Amino acid sequence: MEGILNAQKSDLERVIGVNLVGGFLGAKHAARVMVPRGPGCKLFTASACTSIAGMSTHSYASSKHAVVGLAKNLAAELGLLGINVCPRSNLSCNQLSTNIGQELADFTPKVEAILNEVGNLKGTVLKASDVARAAHFLASDEATYVSGLNLGVDGRYSVVNPSIVVAVRSSLLHA
Repeated sequence: MEGILNAQKSDLERVIGVNLVGGFLGAKHAARVMVPRGPGCKLFTASACTSIAGMSTHSYASSKHAVVGLAKNLAAELGLLGINVCPRSNLSCNQLSTNIGQELADFTPKVEAILNEVGNLKGTVLKASDVARAAHFLASDEATYVSGLNLGVDGRYSVVNPSIVVAVRSSLLHA
């Protein structure tokens, strides 16, 4: 993972352009369709890096924090029109290895084992279907009074293991 000393402004602008500006424009155009139709839900994809420091590049973390802020602000505005807006963050072994750095991509099975060992939900590793069910819930009628919540679908690693990245890196470096 690239540190601040070697960070490039162009990388920040590119990541902000995709994650934040893309989300902003998507929300704007979705709202144009959703507002006249009435109640609905707009979901944003955030990241576990909004809860756990050190998981990603500074550009990516900054952009995802901005996405959460945008979603919360839109929740205040669009909630008055019956539209729920929620950011959703998740942590999986594939995302973790990707966010730490591409050099760890081959270590996914080891990262999964570490997450299982130090995780709060023993014997459980996040799957794509878990993330899909959370998104489905937020978009469903069962969540009509849920808005502005950054739902962390991360097995609560962000609460019980704030130094998970350090543990994974240390384990992989000493393997």
